[in-house]
Amino acid sequence: MLAIAILAAGKGTRMKSSLPKVLHPLAGKSLIDRVLSSTEGLKPSRKLIVVGHQANLVEDSLKNHQNLDFVLQKPQNGTGHAIQQLIPKLQGFNGELLVLNGDVPLLKEKTLSSLLKYHKESNASVTFLSSSLEAPTGYGRVFTNESGLVKNIVEEKDCTNEQRKNKLINAGIYCFDWQQLSDVLNLLSNQNSQNEIYLTDTISLLKKALHFEVDNPFEIKGINNRLQLSECEHYIQEKLKSLWMSKGVSFIDPISCSLSEDSSFGTDVIIEPQTHLRGKCNIGNGCHLGPGSVITNSTLAENVLAIHSFINEAEVGSNTSIGPFAHIRPESNISKNSKIGNFVEIKKSIIDEGTKINHLSYIGDSTLGKNINIGAGTITANFDGRNKHRTIIDDYSKTGANSVLVAPIKIGSHVTIGAGSTISKDIPDKSLVVERSKAIIRTKTNER
Repeated sequence: MLAIAILAAGKGTRMKSSLPKVLHPLAGKSLIDRVLSSTEGLKPSRKLIVVGHQANLVEDSLKNHQNLDFVLQKPQNGTGHAIQQLIPKLQGFNGELLVLNGDVPLLKEKTLSSLLKYHKESNASVTFLSSSLEAPTGYGRVFTNESGLVKNIVEEKDCTNEQRKNKLINAGIYCFDWQQLSDVLNLLSNQNSQNEIYLTDTISLLKKALHFEVDNPFEIKGINNRLQLSECEHYIQEKLKSLWMSKGVSFIDPISCSLSEDSSFGTDVIIEPQTHLRGKCNIGNGCHLGPGSVITNSTLAENVLAIHSFINEAEVGSNTSIGPFAHIRPESNISKNSKIGNFVEIKKSIIDEGTKINHLSYIGDSTLGKNINIGAGTITANFDGRNKHRTIIDDYSKTGANSVLVAPIKIGSHVTIGAGSTISKDIPDKSLVVERSKAIIRTKTNER
């Protein structure tokens, strides 16, 4: 049996933030979300999250994950103290305990699987991830005997100058035999430079301690400040863009763009500078995105052009042009061969194929049919002060410049609305409608 404990109680003072460190985003996911994702294939019987600082915020952020058991550490008195809080929760548990840190977000599931396998095959009391670093500053040092067994781990602040020369470091990721660990947990003390209870002190108390070196040291990189956060972001972005370029996506200026891991692309996609994809995006063959576009949780079919535009939680059909400076808001569905032009905002609307909304318009809570032409400055007035109402325009109709359609309203097919009209009643098919007030002209007198 396997239990996983993720340490997420710390404040993260070096982040200089009101947000708990483990909730800072990295390529669109929080640090702790990433750690949890790396454990999905391990199939643990228990998942325990040790929380402390702003515990409610951390718990709320993970409400989409199932079968999590939250354990409060208060006060936060070190890693050993955190694991001591698990003793009541794991009463009677017999198996391995995998201990992870909520601020080490780049670990791969494959690495954790290899650690578990090595631990079991070696019949060890504890096996932990290690690495040999050229610049080991900040890490505890690992000391072994002639047969390779780990004698102890010394935290850097407690190292002598000679001990600091050791380049073999502890990554802080452990696999314990829980029964053996629970026998020594209460023997730990805080007699050290930080007056904390170290989990590393259990190493010298257990029968057989081993270390397992990682292939890629960047996997074990912890995040303590915003510089380290940006380094990890850069690392992930480089990996993602390299992957998609190998599959037929072109980035004009890769360093200025960012992707989410949940984005997917067809072939012959061109991504211009300053373009960003967030959340779950599906981009079809031949799309041309940017420059300066932000696309979030959206699906774009083939050959969509999106220039200097925001597309959020929407679907866009093939051969459609968006922008420049358009805003497609959630729950919008734009069909193929359409045109959404300069400074146009679409909100919660269905736009059928071949329809053109070229300039300076707001289309909200609307259903537009096929091959409609919306004139510049057309507004669907959907809000009456209390409720939102729907506008329906049927096929082949067109609105003149600066038209206002006051919802709820239905415009039939083949209707022409004259420029400057304010329409507040339904219009039948094949109609011409013009609604304007009479101009009043008065001559000015006594003007100086």
